[in-house]
Amino acid sequence: MTIRLYDTDARQVRDFIPLVPGCVSIYLCGATVQAAPHIGHIRSGLNFDIMRRWFEYRGYDVTFIRNVTDIDDKIITKSAEQGRPWWSIGYENERAFNSGYDVLGCLPPTYEPRATGHITEMVEMMRGLIERGHAYEADGNVYFDVRSYDGYLSLSNQELDNLLQPSGEGETGKRDPRDFAMWKAVKPGEPSWETPWGRGRPGWHLECSAMAHKYLGSAFDIHGGGLDLIFPHHENEIAQAKAFGDDFASYWVHNAWVTMSGEKMSKSLGNSVLVSEMTKRWRPIVLRYYLGTPHYRSMIEYSEDALREAESAFARIEGFVQRVVEKAGPVEPAAEVPLSFAEAMDDDLGVPQALAIVHTAVRQGNSALGADDKETAVARLSEVRAMLGVLGLDPLDEQWAAEDGERSADLHGVVDSLVRLVLEQRQAARARRDFATADAIRDQLQQSGLEITDTPEGPKWSLG
Repeated sequence: MTIRLYDTDARQVRDFIPLVPGCVSIYLCGATVQAAPHIGHIRSGLNFDIMRRWFEYRGYDVTFIRNVTDIDDKIITKSAEQGRPWWSIGYENERAFNSGYDVLGCLPPTYEPRATGHITEMVEMMRGLIERGHAYEADGNVYFDVRSYDGYLSLSNQELDNLLQPSGEGETGKRDPRDFAMWKAVKPGEPSWETPWGRGRPGWHLECSAMAHKYLGSAFDIHGGGLDLIFPHHENEIAQAKAFGDDFASYWVHNAWVTMSGEKMSKSLGNSVLVSEMTKRWRPIVLRYYLGTPHYRSMIEYSEDALREAESAFARIEGFVQRVVEKAGPVEPAAEVPLSFAEAMDDDLGVPQALAIVHTAVRQGNSALGADDKETAVARLSEVRAMLGVLGLDPLDEQWAAEDGERSADLHGVVDSLVRLVLEQRQAARARRDFATADAIRDQLQQSGLEITDTPEGPKWSLG
C-alpha cells in the first residue's frame, strides 16, 4: 500500500515517495530549551513518534533527527533574569524535555544534535550564501537577502511586499527591513563564537538549516514541526537551504496545537501545563492516549474533562487486555494489523479512524469473553496488541508494564503506611484493655480483604 501525507507545501494529501527506496529521512524541529516542557511541546514529539512507528511497521528504515536549540534569544534572556549561565539553563531543560519524551513512550531519535555543536557547519553555509549573493555582512551581523530568493514565502503563501519583519535588537545595517539575521554580532555578556565576520552567535533559522544538511544531506524526505513554525522559521530555513544549493525537504508536515480557552498553549500566555506536573496526576500512558490519538492536524482543547474521557476510553481497552490475559495467559501481538487499521493509518496517519478499529475489536473481544469463546477473545487481543503497538499504547509493552509495577509498589507502600497506622490504634486499644475496639478494628480490616496475624514481633497484615 502507499502511504499518503498532507504536504503543507503542496497543500494537499499526496502519495509519499521516498528519495531512497526503503528508507525514510525525517527532520523534526525539537526543543528550544529555555524552560521545562508543557504538554503542547510534547505533542509534536508524540505525533512524529507515531509517524516514525508507522513507517517502521511498513518496513522502512527510518532516520529520525530531532534537534535541540540550546542557544537562543529566550535562553539568553532567562540567563540574565536568573543570574545563571546560559548553558546551565539549556542543559537542565534539555534533560526535562528528554524526560518528557521518555515518560510518554517516544522512541529516541537516531541523532539529537545541539545547535552549539554545529557552529562550523553554520559558518560554512553562511560563507556559501555570501559567495552566491544571497547573504551579506553588516556591522558584524550576517543577513539573508530575502529578495535574492524567488521562492521566499511560498510555504506560508504570503506576499513579500505585505510582510512586516521588524528589526531585532542590535540588527543594524540591513539592506531591507525584512532581511533576517543568520548571525548576530557579539554583545557584552553574551556567549559568542569566532567567525570570519567577527564574534557572535547564530540565528535560530540558520541552526536548523545547517543541522539538517549535516545529518540528512542536501535532500531528505520529511521536515516536521508545529503550525507556529511555518513562518518565519520554516520559511527562512527553506530560503537558506535552497539558496545554498540544497533540495531540502520533499514534504512538509505540521502538527496542530494544544489550546486552552481557544489559545495556543504557551508559557508567555501563562496557560501552560508542565509534563512533570501532569504525570503526577495522570498515568503517562493516559496522557499519551490523550495527546496522540486525535489527528495530528486537529487542535486539542485542553480540559480536565477531556482527560477523564481519555482515561475512561483507555480503561476500556486496558480492561479487555487484562481480562483476556487472566483467562488465557500471555497473548502475543499479531504479525500484521487488520487491513482497515492499515488503510486508516496510510491515509495521512488517520489515528482517530484507526483507533475506532481498535475499539471495535475490543467490543468483539468482550462479547466473546461473555460467550466463553476464548479462541475469538484471544484472536481479538492479538490484533489489538498489534494495533496498540503501532500507536505506542500497548499496556503489556515492557515500558508500561514496568511503570505499572512501580506504581503498584508505590501504592503498596501507601497502603502499608495506612494499615500500620490503624494497627497502632488497635494495639493502643488492647494496651488499655479496650478489647471491643481492638476487635472492631480487626474485623473492619478483614472486611476490607486484609488478614491480620498477631505475632511476637507485633501484628502483621497480608491480602486475604
